[in-house]
Amino acid sequence: MKQVKQPTFLDALIPIGVLVCLLGAAVYLFGDNSSSGPNQIALLFATFTAALIGLKNGYTWKTLEEAMIKGITISLGAILILLMVGALIGTWLLSGTVPTLIYYGLQIIDPQWFYAASCLICGIVAMSIGSSWTTAATIGVALLGVATGLGLDHVVTAGAVISGAYFGDKLSPLSETTNLAPAVAGADLFEHIQHMLWTTVPSFVIALIIFLFMGFNADVSSEAHQIDAIVSILQSHFNINLAMLVPLIVLLALAIKKMPAFPAISIGAVLGAIWALLFQGDLIATQIDKSQGELIGHFKLVWQTFFAGFSVETGDSKMNSLLSGGGMASMLTTTWLVMTALMFGAIMEKTGLLEMFVKSILKIARSTGSLITATIATCIGTNAVAADQYIAIVVPGRMFKEEYQKRGLKSVNLSRTLEDGGTITSPLIPWNTCGAYMQSVLMVNPFDYAVYAFFNLINPILAVIYAYLGVKILRIKPKQPVEAPAAQ
Repeated sequence: MKQVKQPTFLDALIPIGVLVCLLGAAVYLFGDNSSSGPNQIALLFATFTAALIGLKNGYTWKTLEEAMIKGITISLGAILILLMVGALIGTWLLSGTVPTLIYYGLQIIDPQWFYAASCLICGIVAMSIGSSWTTAATIGVALLGVATGLGLDHVVTAGAVISGAYFGDKLSPLSETTNLAPAVAGADLFEHIQHMLWTTVPSFVIALIIFLFMGFNADVSSEAHQIDAIVSILQSHFNINLAMLVPLIVLLALAIKKMPAFPAISIGAVLGAIWALLFQGDLIATQIDKSQGELIGHFKLVWQTFFAGFSVETGDSKMNSLLSGGGMASMLTTTWLVMTALMFGAIMEKTGLLEMFVKSILKIARSTGSLITATIATCIGTNAVAADQYIAIVVPGRMFKEEYQKRGLKSVNLSRTLEDGGTITSPLIPWNTCGAYMQSVLMVNPFDYAVYAFFNLINPILAVIYAYLGVKILRIKPKQPVEAPAAQ
């Protein structure tokens, strides 16, 4: 059996260099459409490059193939959720749930407070249910519709939704990442949450202030007529009343009860379909093929909504776009992106190329400030390379844990840093599972909304500042190396 060699730093650099160059070329050549195929091809070529280096270092193709398959397998849970979220958006458009949220949002939210209110609302919902994904797919989609009605920037709104969703997710004891980070670092969950407050809350307050400033300076003086027109279109095509919000209330209740995401979202989608049949009969009657009878036509349209989404013709192109979408088919491009991204990440981890970067970083991270900064940078880099927030928490956590102990740093320092660098930067990277998901739900490229995801940008910077100033860096007695027994 051929012996496996340790990779060099150059080995680790080559596939990442290939990926960066190809992703840059994809954005240059295809623009906003880069995530619809070009990025996936870039990830595949980068995967092949990493595999060639692995073969050179003694790995067999069978071993590398098994690693890629395992990487894809890890993503299957996320893919199931993605597909069902597509179905949920489609049925909630048809049932009038999303249009009702837009309708009441236009009535209630003042345009000058809108960005800050969107951020705060998403933060409260995500903290209650522990899921940034569910928050974005429900409240986030509706808020983008409200932004369109108010004539506000949908990209800024997406940034506000992301900021709020990840703030709430990060501090919720129901969140998977909030439980994962202390588990990896060896810290207590609630001590971990308490320690995160020092970087998370100030970052969120700063983000809210920025969103308030942007809202008060937004030009909304000429939008009253547009709001009336949108309200009229909503009322003429959908049955709008508070009963339409029952699917949302049920979904949030299931999430708070800690039902797993896939069955909870599935129930929400099915309930949306039932609500459509019960309350949107007039709308469905204009959409169906009556050649096979009305009953079959109703059933066929709802079935179609699950896989192909919903579309409506209102006479206004912007409203058509706003009130149409969803379906499992709309998530297939994102699914492809997630699979190729995790293949690349799996190869990089299996061949030791990812670990090589961490070892190189530790050589220059001598102070506490530089160690925490290096941890954050590694988490961000892992989000970009391995393309998954869970890997960006587990891999750096596993690699840095002993070093934190050696330096007398309490485990909550590491667990907080894993979240400051790993959890909240994941939606800012288009080919990361979180970035791809957010783009498919909010229909805004992560490269665009990243500029306005102020919480996600400020939090890592504040964590680095705290580290160098020694603010809330908790210490323990340093771990002493084990001495070899004396020779007899």
